[in-house]
Amino acid sequence: MTEIELYFDIVCPYAYVAAARIDTLARTWGTSVRFSPVLLGGILRALGADVDPNQALAPARQRHTRQDISRTAEFHRVPLALPQAHPRRTLDAMRLVVAAGPARHRELAQALFAAYWRRGLDIARRDVLEGIAREHSLAPELIDDPGVKAELRARTDAAVARGVLGVPTFAVGERLVWGQDRLAFVGAALGHPLGDLAAVPEPWRTSAPRPAALTFFHDFASPFSYLAATQIERVAAAAGVGVSWRPILLGALFRDIGTPQVPLATMHPAKQRWVARDLEAWAAAWDVPFRFRGAFPIRTVLPLRVAVAEPAATLPIYRACWVDDLAVDVRDVLGDVLARAGLPAADLLARAESAEIKARLHANTAAAEAAGVCGVPSYAIEQGNEAPLVLWGQDRLAMVAAALGGGFRLQA
Repeated sequence: MTEIELYFDIVCPYAYVAAARIDTLARTWGTSVRFSPVLLGGILRALGADVDPNQALAPARQRHTRQDISRTAEFHRVPLALPQAHPRRTLDAMRLVVAAGPARHRELAQALFAAYWRRGLDIARRDVLEGIAREHSLAPELIDDPGVKAELRARTDAAVARGVLGVPTFAVGERLVWGQDRLAFVGAALGHPLGDLAAVPEPWRTSAPRPAALTFFHDFASPFSYLAATQIERVAAAAGVGVSWRPILLGALFRDIGTPQVPLATMHPAKQRWVARDLEAWAAAWDVPFRFRGAFPIRTVLPLRVAVAEPAATLPIYRACWVDDLAVDVRDVLGDVLARAGLPAADLLARAESAEIKARLHANTAAAEAAGVCGVPSYAIEQGNEAPLVLWGQDRLAMVAAALGGGFRLQA
């Protein structure tokens, strides 16, 4: 069986969660894992990105990211205490991993992950690292060894040359999988079935009282929103919960929270290519047709107003946009889409111009921002809290399913 190679940097909480999960999964898959230390900052610099991309995020995005880190760890039952001072400098820590040698990379990585993400230690401090080094019978002065420094740089450069865009990244032969939330794709690369990626994991299956409501915030402009739209009804139905479809103006939301209007356009070309492959992988996993739009970005104000007026138009519009590559922002084209779906096209297009429908779309967008939505697809789940639990991303559907089932309950 092909070995899994895990590229990691201690500074990344998602790499920590991945490192806590991967060995158990690898045993299930009948293979082993090789830990490969790299500098995340070096990878980001090579891609022209900020060394700490979170600092460039809007405050709402930063708050969401911190919540997502904690929720992801909780969802996978991985103990984590998120330091207020995160991120901390891990250059010396990663040099210590390299100094330990390949046979001990896992050992040192797990010790340093535990120090940072469980014990709350500042591993940027030399005295802390010296203590960890001595616990593992390593000479602390190896951190400053020129050969160790050169090897870490070389490992990072080699990872970039291979196509690694961040951590955690898993290599299975020539296949690269980026993100701990895509571990099922690692198993698939090894020849194992994907299964249902929206299934509720066993630890979260419960007979506890279930949420009463699920709100699905979406915009036709997002291909990931399309993918989630193909799955959300079945996920909700399995929990006996209805879906309230809430179209929003994603561009207006981005403007108000300080996010680039077209995030994909701000990405390095290598990351844009990764997004394209990721979309195709998820479409295949959900077994739904998908084709990236020939014209992108898309002006979706008119189709969104139609969806506000008639929710039954939502899926036909998504299919027209992300399967048939039709210009749904053109009135006549949208009218044909609605007519083929058996809907009253002329009436809906007329209603889309009414003050009432325009106001409802703006109200949906304002409600999304007030709930803490940072992008689409997003899900607001009533759990009896003062505010709903808001999750973001079509790759969070298993978490949504667990929350809808009443087992996964976190404070909003």
